[in-house]
Amino acid sequence: MSDKVDHQFDASGLMCPEPVMMLHGKVRDMQAGEVLEVIATDPSTQRDIPKFCQFLGHELVMAAEQEGKFIFQIRKKQSQA
Repeated sequence: MSDKVDHQFDASGLMCPEPVMMLHGKVRDMQAGEVLEVIATDPSTQRDIPKFCQFLGHELVMAAEQEGKFIFQIRKKQSQA
């Protein structure tokens, strides 16, 4: 787990593509360097959230499965100068 989580997004019960679509808005509202913890129940998030981070340049700090839920921590990329 990350030392500090700045925001949480509970996407439990949402199915593809909703978690990633809503994730875009959550990350957009964050400051660079802040960490968002995402909780999801849709197995496709195991593929979609890492691809989201890779495509947009955010850091996937942590990805784990706990008690049937998928937990991700994403650090928003630093803004470009």
